[in-house]
Parts: sequence; C-alpha cells; structure tokens
Amino acid sequence: MAGSLLVPDASVLLKWVLRSDEDDGDRALALKAAWLAGACRIVVPTLWAFEVANVLGVKQPANADQLLDAMIGLRMPEESPAAYATTIFRLMRDHHVTAYDAAYHGLALVRGGTMITADRRYVKKAEGAGHVQLLDEWLPPSLTEE
Repeated sequence: MAGSLLVPDASVLLKWVLRSDEDDGDRALALKAAWLAGACRIVVPTLWAFEVANVLGVKQPANADQLLDAMIGLRMPEESPAAYATTIFRLMRDHHVTAYDAAYHGLALVRGGTMITADRRYVKKAEGAGHVQLLDEWLPPSLTEE
C-alpha cells in the first residue's frame, strides 16, 4: 500500500474539518494521517476547494474561511481537469454522474489511483468503471500490511 495513489473527494476532505457531525470521520482522518506520514500519496482535482468552500459556507459560515485556509495550507497536490477531460465526459455519459464527481474519479482512472468517497450513491452508479472505493471500506496502510 505504501506509495499507492488516492484521490479523496470532497465528501472525504470535508470530514477532515467537520469532525463532530461526520460519519467515518476517524477513517477520513486516518487517510489524512497516512498521507502526511508518506504511507500513501494523494492528488485532487483543482475544483476541490470550491466544492469544500461551498459546504463549509453552509455548514460552518462563521469560520468557513479559517477552515478552508487550513485545508489549503495542507498543499495537497492538485491537477487540472484539462489533462483528463475526455475521461470526465466518458464517466458522465456512461454512468450518469456529475462533472464534479467525475473529476475526482477521472483523475483516479488516468493516474492509476483510487478515488475514495463517502458517497454511496456515486459508487453504486460508477463502480463499473473501477478505481473507486467507499471510505468505510478503505483500510489505512498499517492495517493492510499486517
């Protein structure tokens, strides 16, 4: 698992800052810890900040800017969808998903990684494309190496 590439979507990234009201927050934090420890790699599409900001502005309007700044301060590697736009549109067409969700999944497909999401509906729609896993089924590297 060391060195595996993960693409956490906004549903996972939000659990890093909205801990009190999020299911599987501990698993999301384990993913963050694994990345910070170098046990895995992550990459996110450049749209991640807008998706996260949208939810933070609704759920935590009083401190949304500080929470977003903390997330941006992590300096997650980002990739522009220009490099995988064709894959995004294919996922949209073949699996009837939004461009936003397809951006994370398309990035995982093109880079040979795995999209990690808490969105069960998305996984049900697009699991046939591969490279997607539910957060609650993801195991931190230390658990998978035993």
